[in-house]
Amino acid sequence: MENKIHYVWDVTFGEDVSRIRSGHEPQNASTLRSVAMNYLRAMGSSIADAKRRIARSPHKAPLDLFGVPTDLRLC
Repeated sequence: MENKIHYVWDVTFGEDVSRIRSGHEPQNASTLRSVAMNYLRAMGSSIADAKRRIARSPHKAPLDLFGVPTDLRLC
């Protein structure tokens, strides 16, 4: 039986359907997903809400999530 973390990786991040299969790529992608999930939880943000915000404005939302000031942005 999978635990809560694996459920989030599978459902929210789509890890089971990922086409990354060779070399170090699977481990690297998993590490990035884990870092993103832990960061969002530490900031008190819902992972699903964060994904929806990124989908609405893919160029600005990640910068908002990481708290990058608007005067430092290139886009």
